[in-house]
Amino acid sequence: MTSVTGGAGELRKPPDVVPPGERGATRIADRVVAKVAGQAAREVLGELPDAASPPHASVVVHHGAARVRVHLELDYPCDIGARCGSVRRHVVERVGALVGMEVPEVAVQVERLHPATAYGTAQGRTR
Repeated sequence: MTSVTGGAGELRKPPDVVPPGERGATRIADRVVAKVAGQAAREVLGELPDAASPPHASVVVHHGAARVRVHLELDYPCDIGARCGSVRRHVVERVGALVGMEVPEVAVQVERLHPATAYGTAQGRTR
């Protein structure tokens, strides 16, 4: 390695060469992170009621952190709080593992509950 002479007889090292694999930047679009989050929610929920729409997510990425909102429909009756907690944990894990982003917030919005019985079979109160 040769040295470059600076002013007043001092020696400076040439700038380090950055290896090709470390050059540039990676930017992952918000919609890609949203797809990963939606798929993570699907993985947790498993089989959905027949009339239910699959979970989907919206994401805002700021400074490498993704704030996620997941919209989903659930069967009823179920432990809504536990299912939402499972979705939150899995979304944080999968987005972190696959996209490499921190997820400080996952808001789960339950859009609809689908009763276990088919519509029209039970009307009013039953005993």
